[in-house]
Amino acid sequence: MAAQRRNLMKNSLGGLAKSLLARLALPLLAVCSLACVLSPTLSAQKSDQKPPVTAKDRALIDISGYWVAIVDEDWRWRMMTPPKGDFSSIPLNAAGRQVALAWDIEKDEAAGNACRAYGAAGIMRIPTRLHITWANDNTLQIDTDAGMQTRLFHFDASSSRATAAPQWQGDSEASWVKQIQSRGFGFKFGGAAPGKGGSLKVVTTHMRPGYLRKNGIPYSGNAVMTEFFDTFNSEGDAYLIRTGVVDDPQYLTDRFITSEQYQREPDASKWRPTPCKTAPPTR
Repeated sequence: MAAQRRNLMKNSLGGLAKSLLARLALPLLAVCSLACVLSPTLSAQKSDQKPPVTAKDRALIDISGYWVAIVDEDWRWRMMTPPKGDFSSIPLNAAGRQVALAWDIEKDEAAGNACRAYGAAGIMRIPTRLHITWANDNTLQIDTDAGMQTRLFHFDASSSRATAAPQWQGDSEASWVKQIQSRGFGFKFGGAAPGKGGSLKVVTTHMRPGYLRKNGIPYSGNAVMTEFFDTFNSEGDAYLIRTGVVDDPQYLTDRFITSEQYQREPDASKWRPTPCKTAPPTR
C-alpha cells in the first residue's frame, strides 16, 4: 500500500509539473518573439540618438565678451604694490610669512618670474580687462590685457593637461551648476536649463607657484583654487561676479576667499595688452 501511494503521488506531481510547463511555454514563446521583433527597432533607435550636447549648448549664463574690473574694495592691495610684510587679511602660516618676507622684486625679474603675481590665483585680483570667448564647444577661454595671460576652462575632463609641466594658469576643469530649490512637501523646482541662470564653477590645480598679491605673498604648486562666476543686470548694465577660494595648507592656515566685480564693455576699444610688470612697493 505504501508503495502504491508513493507511485500515485509521484504520478500526480509529474502531471502537475507537465501542466505548469505547458501553461508557461506559450507566454515565454510570446516574450521571445516580441524581443526578436523589437531588437532591430531598439538598435535603430540607439543609432539615431543625437551626440552629447556640448558645454556651449548647455551654458546656463553668457559670460562671453569684454569686461573691465571694478576696484571698489582692497584698493591699496590691488591698485598698488603693498610694502613687503603687509599680510593683512591673508591667513598666512609661518612658512608663508617666511617666504613673503624674503620677497625681492629685482630677483624675480632677473629670474624671469615677473609673472608670479599674474598666475591663476592672483590674476583675477589685478585691475585688468577680460576677453572671454569659446575656444571650442567645450572650452572657455579668458584672456587678460594685464600680463597678457590666457586661462582655459575645460568642460571635458579628457582635456586635462595635468601630465604636463605646471603653468602659471594651471589646469582648470569647469562645470555649469545650479542649486535646485524646494518648497512645501519637498516639491523641487528651478533645475538647470540652458540660458535660464546659474553659475559657472571652475576648479584649478597643477599651478606653477605664484603670488596671491604683488608683494610676494605665496601660494604653492599644491594649491587648489575653486571659483564661481555669476552674472546680473542693473540699470541696463551687465555685471560679472567672480568668487574665488584658495586652499593651500603649505602656506595658509585657512581658506583665502575673495570676490571681484566686472562690468561688460561693448567692444575692444579700451583693450590695452601689457606684459607682466610689478611696480615698486609703496612706502
